[in-house]
Amino acid sequence: MRLSHDELKELMKNKLKKAGLSEEHADMTADVLVWSDERGYHSHGSVRMEYYSERIAKGGITTAPKFDYQVTGPCSGVLDADNGIGYVGAIVGMERAIEMAKENGIAVVGVKNISHSGAIGYYVEMAAKAGLVAVSMCQSDPMAVPYGGTEPFYGTNPIAFGAPTADDRNVVFDMATTVQAWGKILDKRSRNEQIPDDWAVDEKGRPVTDPNKVNALVPISGAKGYGLMMMVDVLSGIMLGLPFGKHVSSMYHDLSEGRNLGHIHIVMDPSRFTDMQSFRKNMSTVLDELGAMQPAEGNSKVYYPGERALLRKEKQYAEGGIEIVDDIYNYLISEDVHYDRYDHKNRFAD
Repeated sequence: MRLSHDELKELMKNKLKKAGLSEEHADMTADVLVWSDERGYHSHGSVRMEYYSERIAKGGITTAPKFDYQVTGPCSGVLDADNGIGYVGAIVGMERAIEMAKENGIAVVGVKNISHSGAIGYYVEMAAKAGLVAVSMCQSDPMAVPYGGTEPFYGTNPIAFGAPTADDRNVVFDMATTVQAWGKILDKRSRNEQIPDDWAVDEKGRPVTDPNKVNALVPISGAKGYGLMMMVDVLSGIMLGLPFGKHVSSMYHDLSEGRNLGHIHIVMDPSRFTDMQSFRKNMSTVLDELGAMQPAEGNSKVYYPGERALLRKEKQYAEGGIEIVDDIYNYLISEDVHYDRYDHKNRFAD
């Protein structure tokens, strides 16, 4: 099934409202979800809708949160999002960071007590569109074995980076610190597809290709990915006074409880460090030079971070709209809020 941007957003927005979100928060959340689906990040798009709706309906997300933003220094602030939907907390936190960075040159804004916040590339793109450079990261529940370990300890703990150029291109880099995000495996499950054998392991640490037999994910590049996982957890968890490491709340254990996750935005104004016009020009030059490079065998070109996502977006709309699997579409158009599929499941929704 293929849908236009507005069609998909309206379906998700209506479902979130039916689950209990306000008009404003449903609209903001649906916008991020469509952003993900149209760029081919289906693991962080509509495939998540039923889970969010179930948690909202069961009280695990505050539907009318009272945000409390405290400026803690000339370049720092903390937003307590009162267990609201993660997307809104992350957006509001980035808006505050953008304002502070424009005024003072740099901003570090922590967002605490939120639920899952999806594809964090969306938030750094907000900063890039405002002419700023941003790094964003957030913690997640344990599902990856640390380097040399046997039990899940850290989450996929993603990191994103965004920067503007002299034209309409923005660099948007968004990565999990695992070889793949859990959402990618969830997407493969929904499509009844196998996964590569370097994404995850079973109970004995053996590589698996069946997405239904995954016991734990693995960090990127062994010890290096493990170190990045720890860094993200320190900055977005311990530094905000939140649960950390293996103590981070489970996505599926009890959907009636809040998750108290942490997210941090670091935003910088390039004009405080160099001439802004030169910065933008040099950024564009970098992208041009990368694109002009002779590609390696088997590759069509060298893409800048975020370029392939935009090409997937263009391709989807050229082919009639955003592609959504039938099961998800049927759920979105149904009268049901959810089907009790996720509550009290393990970290992989089993």
